[in-house]
Amino acid sequence: MDRAGRIISRSFSGPSNPSRTGVEAAVREIVRAAERALQDGGVARNVVVALCAGMAGTGNAAIRERVLRDLQCAFPEMTVQVITDLEAALAAAGEGAVIVLVAGTGSAAIGRDAQGQIWRAGGQGPRTGDDGSAYDIGSRTVTYAMKEREGQGTDSSLGRSILQQLGYSSWSELQRSAAEQPDAVFPLVFPLVAAAADAGDVAARELLLQAARELSSLVSTVAEHMGYGRRSILIAKTGGTVGRSAFFDAQLDVALKQALPLAKIGGLAMSSAEAAARVALK
Repeated sequence: MDRAGRIISRSFSGPSNPSRTGVEAAVREIVRAAERALQDGGVARNVVVALCAGMAGTGNAAIRERVLRDLQCAFPEMTVQVITDLEAALAAAGEGAVIVLVAGTGSAAIGRDAQGQIWRAGGQGPRTGDDGSAYDIGSRTVTYAMKEREGQGTDSSLGRSILQQLGYSSWSELQRSAAEQPDAVFPLVFPLVAAAADAGDVAARELLLQAARELSSLVSTVAEHMGYGRRSILIAKTGGTVGRSAFFDAQLDVALKQALPLAKIGGLAMSSAEAAARVALK
């Protein structure tokens, strides 16, 4: 992005949540994305004056400081900022009172009232939070499928799809992989559940209904703290589970409207990456 706020180029890289991948790996992906953007835009590195990284997992102060230090070492010629993915999403929602629901590998809600005060719920990671996230849906689906196998003596159609599509010969093999690298297993189950739900699979639909209720609960918690439980406010949805399943999108909207009948449901005004770039401009 140039000084006038015009986007010069966009780029992508791999996972960059330091609490999940480690600081070194996360910073490496941010550096890769930045270098690709510079190359694609034909911009010399020495003319860039500021960088802002909006990253999940940086709500922890110690992790944020390590990420900031490493990025400053990687880009010594730039002013570097590190903000959380929630802060970037909130900036991407535009001005005024809003609640942003992030539903991706993890889950959280963050809200800002008309006076600029901020509240949040969720986003504590898979061990203590992230209800309704892709990770959570995947984990619960695997548990369901394994119980079906144990009780019926054969895999359900959803269970067969999981093993086949993810390339596992047995549930014990999947369990071993999940024990070693759960982030490389459970979030990958979500697209299979989404497709099954859209095709009418009853179990998949029930799993996504539960997730929709859990996500709406996060939003409701933030709204109550803000004093917007019975007032009109925008709910902006974002994250990797949004827009992947017509059934899930519809049920999530229903759950959100049940929780906050006067709310308007929409998306972000811009991408979180663009919002982070605009933070760097300030």
